[in-house]
Amino acid sequence: MSKILPYLALMVLIFVGLVGGDGESRAAGDTNPARAAEMKQAFRDLWLGHIYWVQHAVLDGATNSLTQRDAVKKEVDSNTQQIASMITPFYGEAASQKFMNLLDVNIGAVRAYSEATVAGDKSSQDAALARLASNSDDIGVFFSGVNPYLQKDNVRGLFAAHGAHHVLQINQYKKKEYANLEKTWTMMREHVYVIADTLTTALVKQFPDKFS
Repeated sequence: MSKILPYLALMVLIFVGLVGGDGESRAAGDTNPARAAEMKQAFRDLWLGHIYWVQHAVLDGATNSLTQRDAVKKEVDSNTQQIASMITPFYGEAASQKFMNLLDVNIGAVRAYSEATVAGDKSSQDAALARLASNSDDIGVFFSGVNPYLQKDNVRGLFAAHGAHHVLQINQYKKKEYANLEKTWTMMREHVYVIADTLTTALVKQFPDKFS
């Protein structure tokens, strides 16, 4: 746990940079805290579901039956759609679809890295990592383009770290470092909470009337 605490402190600093200072927060001064809290919790639940189902999709894919794999894929797809749909009331269907496509690319890159790791294919691992890096940049561009309270480099950093956590988890399974998996899961969970809270705070600041 000692390695996780400095990491979480860094995430807090990133979070502050993403959503701005006290002066900017006045735009959301008339919002209903309960409504904002509900959205934050909904986002947190969905992102927790994301890492749970993606973990099963990429780590159990080689051992589960076809029926089980299809069932997990449906859960992953449903969860991805729900996460993307959270921004529909703010940015519309087209933006929601764009975000869902970006999440699909992220998941596909994680799956590709897992398959390459199982096969011991270094070149394919590198290709998957490059795809994750490019995807993180694309997500940063997307959110900074629709919300002035989300900075491209900070969003990119959040999603780059998110992808790195999946990679770490896959590597630990490959090396049978099972004792470290609980710490990794804790880190992943706390990090997706930062993502959820960051998105919620930025939406409240940009659309205070929707949270009144």
